[in-house]
Amino acid sequence: MSAALAVLAVTFLLALALGLAARGRRTMTLQEWSVASRGFGGVFVFLLMAGEIYTTFTFLGGSGWAYGRGAPAFYILCYGTVAYAISYFLLPAIWRYATARRLLSQADLFASPYESRAVGILVGLVSVVALVPYLVLQLKGLGIIVSEASYGRVSATTAVWGSTGALILYVVVSGVRGSAWTAALKDGLILVVAVALGLYFPAHYDGGLHAMFSDIAARHPGFLTLPAHGQSAWWFSSTVALTALGFYMWPHSFSSTYTARDATVFKKNAIVLPLYQLVLLFVFFCGFAAIARVPGLTGSQADLSLLRLAKLTFEPWMVGVIGAAGLLTALVPGSMLLLSGATVIAQNVVRPMRPALSDHAVGIIARLFVPVIAVVAVLLALSDNAGIVNLLLIAYSLVTQLLPALLCGLARERWRWPTAAGAFCGIVAGELMVAWLTGVRASLSHLFPHAPPAVQDLNVGVVALAVNVIVLIGVSASTHRRLPLSKVGAA
Repeated sequence: MSAALAVLAVTFLLALALGLAARGRRTMTLQEWSVASRGFGGVFVFLLMAGEIYTTFTFLGGSGWAYGRGAPAFYILCYGTVAYAISYFLLPAIWRYATARRLLSQADLFASPYESRAVGILVGLVSVVALVPYLVLQLKGLGIIVSEASYGRVSATTAVWGSTGALILYVVVSGVRGSAWTAALKDGLILVVAVALGLYFPAHYDGGLHAMFSDIAARHPGFLTLPAHGQSAWWFSSTVALTALGFYMWPHSFSSTYTARDATVFKKNAIVLPLYQLVLLFVFFCGFAAIARVPGLTGSQADLSLLRLAKLTFEPWMVGVIGAAGLLTALVPGSMLLLSGATVIAQNVVRPMRPALSDHAVGIIARLFVPVIAVVAVLLALSDNAGIVNLLLIAYSLVTQLLPALLCGLARERWRWPTAAGAFCGIVAGELMVAWLTGVRASLSHLFPHAPPAVQDLNVGVVALAVNVIVLIGVSASTHRRLPLSKVGAA
């Protein structure tokens, strides 16, 4: 066994052991399994939410876009920072509403204020559909990392199947506590590796950051500025807006929020997490440093830039450490995605069809769906050739369509508007618009060839969100008086 493969194996087994040990002697009721009985303090909530930042998207996609796209990659740095400012106000409101009603899943928070099973089922289905490409992203990245860091001794297919088996095991056994314990290991390692590489590569190859960027500017004029068309300032701004608004719309974000002991945790995290986001800069530096050293990576191959440069620079054992950090960036968010997706299906799709089911039965169904979701994601990960960032942008376009209905739902205690029918139709309209634009691979520049760049370069997810809001308002206005809320989806 090579040194790199040994480091990867040890890290993998340590993560699995931590995930299984997290259960302790606890009885895994549905509340305990899915939200840790709402008992996490600031540290564990921080680790879970930070685990949503540093995924394989960050580790490979961030460096890959810096390598292949240049300036547009900095949208990744911006949107998280905007999202944390939003979280200061949004997450405490979500936590208070969910805790008072002992809600378990994301879709519960939509079904409850609208008093509509139909809205809950729709949100459950949408969130699972959006979750799948995000999980595919993690597994694709995991396969790339293990295959590259092991120097090809472990194939991407073997790595994906093996790691998915471990995910299924500790998610079924330990639930959200397994994710929190492995997040502690992941965050410590990824911070050290990302900062160290981001400082070392430019200093080692170019003599520092200034020299590195000067060399890039000389070799590739305009690479470090936003283009006039395509991924222009309009694309950049609209993409930052879309992803910031959708940042906490993922089902696993709700699961993390529900675990907190009190609402002050989120305000403290909102202050600290923007500083944590700065570590992304060091990931970008790795991608920029690879431009001159590992040229010729195009399309989705750009995601390999960080690991290819590491293999060119370091001894195998160090490549193994870097690969181990990347491996953990897939395992932690992957486990939360599996857990939250399975909970949503059991709680918000199956249970409304069988209202007599007990919490114990719903918990068993949720565990049974963990391997089902995992296998679907593995099959898609092994057959899909899309780049990592592109996968996430598609998923964000889907999940952000839930935001208008969420905000209106939280306000319904004081303002009984919009209606459940409006929320339902708005979500459907937004999702259909995303599906159509993605399916036909149409951009606004193709649909409106004579429009100004301010229209042509907008992210299509923002356009779908505008359609969503218009439909929500229109349908709510027409159904506000004649359709009692309790009749929509009830029965």
